[in-house]
Amino acid sequence: QVQLVESGGGLVQPGDSLRLSCAASGFAFRHAAMNWVRQVPGKGLEWVSTIGPLLNSASYADSVKGRFTISRDNSKNTLYLQMNNLKPEDTGVYYCDYRATRGQGTQVTVSS
Repeated sequence: QVQLVESGGGLVQPGDSLRLSCAASGFAFRHAAMNWVRQVPGKGLEWVSTIGPLLNSASYADSVKGRFTISRDNSKNTLYLQMNNLKPEDTGVYYCDYRATRGQGTQVTVSS
């Protein structure tokens, strides 16, 4: 079955960077469009970014555009999210998402 395992979160200060990873298994990762979404405190689930399967086309929420970069390594079945210039409003639990299936998430806290 589909399994997604996120890692790489942590507590950082505003302006810092983090790189999230998502190890995927149980489906044809190289053919899958993959998403990052986040659960922000007091809000619902928020879409962050999507990367296409073969052409590696990427799209981003306006709130992260220019600061976050999504990427993938199909040889490792792994999805990444490079997050630069983090802001307090980026705080939340980050999930990788495949067809509405998500892992356990990884906590990102941005605070001074």
